[in-house]
Amino acid sequence: MSEATPAELWVVGSGGHAKVIVATARAAGLLVAGLFDERPERHGSHVLGAPVVGTVAALREGARAVVAIGDNAVRHQVAGQLTAAAWTSVVHPRASVAEGVEVGEGAVVFALANVQPGASIGAHAILNSSCVVDHDCRVGAFAHVAPGAVLAGGVTVGEGSLIGSGATVLPGRRVGRWCRVGAGAVVTKDVPDGATVVGVPAREA
Repeated sequence: MSEATPAELWVVGSGGHAKVIVATARAAGLLVAGLFDERPERHGSHVLGAPVVGTVAALREGARAVVAIGDNAVRHQVAGQLTAAAWTSVVHPRASVAEGVEVGEGAVVFALANVQPGASIGAHAILNSSCVVDHDCRVGAFAHVAPGAVLAGGVTVGEGSLIGSGATVLPGRRVGRWCRVGAGAVVTKDVPDGATVVGVPAREA
């Protein structure tokens, strides 16, 4: 009896973040058919052996795809332009995602991320390696929880916000939309929309 053919996935972007997504997709049993990039000099190159085939204009309607661009604002822009794609979430098999957790379309969860019961992950969000998203957290669309960051129970992270590497957000706090929390910061109070906070305890920069 022959094995089932892996599901085909297209990747939008071909930089460093794309490398991790290609590796994650393969670990999850997906076939990375190719990558798209708007930069002509990238065409014909390869990312972990997968070809960069051209611009996103060649992406077929209904094709399974993921945006592999680390910049939250650019990822938001690209996803908004490609409305015909079938955005697909990608979860590494070595991530721990509790039963019932909602993972939005196009979101990615990398190896060793830990997501606890009651959490929800918005569309096109990034949960990076070894981050912790505790119970009942809400991670908004296009947000990025960077490597080693910790969201304690009941935290809300708004759309497009970045929680920097090794940062901690204490229980029940709210980080607004399009915020930046610096690496290693400890958030003890709510963060208003658009703010950048750094330090221990975190204060507006």
